[in-house]
Amino acid sequence: MQLRILATVAVAAGLAAPALAADLPKTVTLTAYGTTSSGYAQSIAIGGMLKKKYDVELRVIPGKNDVSRMIPVVKKRAHICACGIAAYFNQEGVYMFGSKRWGPMALRNLYNNAKGPHGLMPVIAGDAGIKTAADLKGKRMAFIKGSPALNTNLKALMAFGGVTVDDVTIVEFPGWKQAVDGVIGGQADAVMVSTMSPHVNRLMASPRGNWWVNLPPDDKEGWARAKAVAPFWNPNRVTLGIGLENNETGQPEVDGQIYPYPIVVGIAGDVDDDLTYAMTKAVMEGYEGIDGYGTLKGTSGYQLEAQNLKWVFPYAAGSIRYYKEAGAWGAEEEAHNNALLKRQDVLMGAWATYYAANQDMEDEAFEAGWAETRREALTAAGLEAPFS
Repeated sequence: MQLRILATVAVAAGLAAPALAADLPKTVTLTAYGTTSSGYAQSIAIGGMLKKKYDVELRVIPGKNDVSRMIPVVKKRAHICACGIAAYFNQEGVYMFGSKRWGPMALRNLYNNAKGPHGLMPVIAGDAGIKTAADLKGKRMAFIKGSPALNTNLKALMAFGGVTVDDVTIVEFPGWKQAVDGVIGGQADAVMVSTMSPHVNRLMASPRGNWWVNLPPDDKEGWARAKAVAPFWNPNRVTLGIGLENNETGQPEVDGQIYPYPIVVGIAGDVDDDLTYAMTKAVMEGYEGIDGYGTLKGTSGYQLEAQNLKWVFPYAAGSIRYYKEAGAWGAEEEAHNNALLKRQDVLMGAWATYYAANQDMEDEAFEAGWAETRREALTAAGLEAPFS
């Protein structure tokens, strides 16, 4: 049942919880990465802020992979998902979301941990003879089985330097930690990480050492190639990370890449406008309560000024209402959002037609046919067709 959050007396503290301007359930349910992840820790911190300021419980359901995080949202057992970039693959209907069970979905963004001093980018073994992205040619790339998000990021770094998968040796690992171990042990030369990951410390302390490739924002051609592979990439000056001085400049910072994490999304038509408004307002205006929770690092991206309102997801109507009130949403954001909604319409229309005609097809043939149908539909609409 929806309950309005009113100023109520907190007897134990002798304080009143401030009213929020829209309805929220007494309990908001959110799915997130596993309990050892930074996304889970950040969600718990947001929950602490919501409880303290508004007496609202945030129930966090951990999920071991991208599919398991979306299932409770699809089944309406969770309101929203604090997802990774695989949510974009869900919206696009590609990789594991190009199967009969899924297809493209009309996701709506609320808010994100959108920008910070850290980076999300591949780390290089220091002894691999790789100084720039172009030097990746002929080297060994650590790919993770069943993890297109991580692998796409590595492909984007390669593309920045004009290198393709045909130019490198792909070394596949069963999991991310094993891939990092593979680089440390000399089986591969590059792996996708967060610049803050403690595993980078292990690589830096190993005989191989570590290296960060510079991605200068003024290299327009390099960035165009990278974004053709990973449209969600964004230039970022990285000042928080391990061994950052190990780059071409020798300075303890690097021109790198970041995209939001977590990405907080719901499903259009399922997530309530008042909920998206109230959650967005609460998080944007409660940032200090999140940042001050324990010893969390990397939460500065929850501030209003950090939000990228012209990114790859259309925004929820309630969230847009808040951003307009806050003076952050104008004609450019509206036009960009409308273009993203058009893209979703093209994808979902193509899926509906294709699925109706081919649902009895064998899975492998179905997925291959959908990939081609998707590419044709986007191209016919004058839209980019990455992942095809």
